[in-house]
Amino acid sequence: MRIAIYGRSTNDNTSEYIQTLFHKLNEYKTEIVVYEPFYNFIKQKLELVGNIKTFSSHSDLSGKIDTMLSVGGDGTFLETLSFVRNSGIPILGINTGRLGFLANVAKSEINIAIEAIAEKRYSIEKRSLLSVSGPKGIFGDVNYGLNELTVLKKDTSAMITINAYINGNYLNSYFADGLIIATPTGSTAYSLSCGGPLVMPGSENFVITPIAPHNLNVRPLVISDNNIITLKVEGRSPNFLVTLDSKSEVIESNIELTIKKADFSINLIILENQSFFSTMRNKLLWGLDKRN
Repeated sequence: MRIAIYGRSTNDNTSEYIQTLFHKLNEYKTEIVVYEPFYNFIKQKLELVGNIKTFSSHSDLSGKIDTMLSVGGDGTFLETLSFVRNSGIPILGINTGRLGFLANVAKSEINIAIEAIAEKRYSIEKRSLLSVSGPKGIFGDVNYGLNELTVLKKDTSAMITINAYINGNYLNSYFADGLIIATPTGSTAYSLSCGGPLVMPGSENFVITPIAPHNLNVRPLVISDNNIITLKVEGRSPNFLVTLDSKSEVIESNIELTIKKADFSINLIILENQSFFSTMRNKLLWGLDKRN
């Protein structure tokens, strides 16, 4: 096996689990490549044996590894996209964070997960992405997101007006704190916290969810992801904030943003005991009687 490992350099209590991960990978004589800043961080805390290589960009990985492991929470998982890109490398998220919808392998199940990968006892689930275009190559060559694009007010308490169009047809003017355009994967993230619906992966949808709209009749909207969404923002402030998953940019208010489905998808590793429905039950505590 050839496996790349991505993680953040944060102080927490997960060193023993990361050590377990490396020990298990060594049992299978795995070729291990670790994100360089993460490697420099953990080598001072762990007992690392074998010939471990490092990577620092996506060009170090394409065609050279079989699997990407994300060690952390969902935010860490999202950051792996800038290294995997359109290479098709499947990703497995090991959750050392909190909730973990994407990083849904518990740290106590590391051994089970590595055994499943080594023995190819898993399936691949394709997740769609959205891409954004705007001024001066906004977000550079990583202008795509797995979860959502969000437009937010900046430097003022006043709401902003977001004029939204679908395929050039006027949809609505959202007078709100912001607006979320989410993929089905992102429907369990920021959009959910703002009252958006849960959408099953593979549904080929976008969810348009306003953030604290002034008009309470303005509700989330689900549309097909073969549509092109255009956003134009007005407000008292000359600037507003645009986020794409974990990335953010400050944009002038006269700028137009275009959002559409990306022309490639991301491959998620799904272990035998996992599914979208089991994740919903476990993470959202569905079916549990908490009245006692």
